[in-house]
Amino acid sequence: MSALTRTTETFTTQDFSPRLSQRRRAGRIWAVVLQAATVVAMLALIALLVNIIDGAFGYAAVEYTVPPETLSSVPLEDLSQDQLITILREHLSTGLLRRYEAEKPLSERSAEDLYGLVVERVVAPKVVAQWSLLDSVFKREEVLRTAAEQYPDAELRMVSWLTTRFLTAPQSGDPMRAGVRTAILGSLWTVAIALLTAFPIGVGAAIYLEEYARDNAVNRVIQVNINNLAGVPSIIYGMLGLAVFVRMLGRFTSGVAFGLAEPSAANGRTILSAGLTLGLLVLPVIIINAQEAIRAVPGSLREASLGLGATRWQTVWHHVLPSALPGILTGTILAISRVMGETAPLVVIGASTFITVDPSGPFSQFTTLPIQIYQWTSRPQDVFRNLAAAASLVLLGMLLSLNAVAILLRNRYRGK
Repeated sequence: MSALTRTTETFTTQDFSPRLSQRRRAGRIWAVVLQAATVVAMLALIALLVNIIDGAFGYAAVEYTVPPETLSSVPLEDLSQDQLITILREHLSTGLLRRYEAEKPLSERSAEDLYGLVVERVVAPKVVAQWSLLDSVFKREEVLRTAAEQYPDAELRMVSWLTTRFLTAPQSGDPMRAGVRTAILGSLWTVAIALLTAFPIGVGAAIYLEEYARDNAVNRVIQVNINNLAGVPSIIYGMLGLAVFVRMLGRFTSGVAFGLAEPSAANGRTILSAGLTLGLLVLPVIIINAQEAIRAVPGSLREASLGLGATRWQTVWHHVLPSALPGILTGTILAISRVMGETAPLVVIGASTFITVDPSGPFSQFTTLPIQIYQWTSRPQDVFRNLAAAASLVLLGMLLSLNAVAILLRNRYRGK
């Protein structure tokens, strides 16, 4: 055995073995710490979901202005159109009937529409008490006893605040008739405008900074500022949007300059202003993620393309950008998540906290789901907190749906 081999064996026995056991022990400790962090994160997420679901379902004690059984011996939903019109004429005031006739004659309304009017205006259900889902399940006997003692005239029933009617109805001061249709449309409008603005600008800026810009003082300052802007509080972007899009460019963002302004939104506090502000908010995020994706493309791909005679732009368009697109779409997913959940900039811009008219275009007044949830949680009636929980589930569903679309697009381009 050579001297070198003996020296190596001695070194391994004396130095590597103790250190190897120490490294393995440290690795096991860190594995446990990381697993514990994962468990804590999952427990926090589960607690959040349980809290939301707990408020969106449960028992409710409902009282009726006119009990349905006193109007007809058969269920109201089974009545004919003429019978429903008769009930409305017998119980509604002359002024209210005249208003409904002016909007659309009762004889031309469907039986479903008339049934909704009877329930809303004649039966007029009112929630006098409600219980969470956990209490409704695990304290059912106590809930039944409390309802019978304190609300003897009320009907106790299991209620799901997340219903089809909740998704299709506009906002209302009556919790039994309130919905999130207007807020959903406002959220979709703002997300669409923000992405249509920020995505092409952000990707274009990333391409320039990575493929064309030289390493000089000016470009380094630009890069530092982009990185800093990604951490600026969102309320600052709201102030920027208020100053630029509402006050300075209000004639354009309100549609006045194009003759398309709506009277209620002629001050520039429109969906367009909100979308452009949120576009600025997520622009640094898109730029940074697009830069990282472009930087990850192997340099050999560029050299091969240029060596075959392609121009720099052809190389970027046909080789670099398609290879980087999955990573760019990952950044877009993060941008969608942030746009969907923002509230502070929209409050500064002037989002309506109570609006019943659906947005018809970029120059309309608006509200969004986060604004709607905030407005309901700040109201004194407890029942509106149940509506806020149901709206939170809708917001999570929309967020997951939009992210799923982006993930499918990313996976498609990654496969290619």
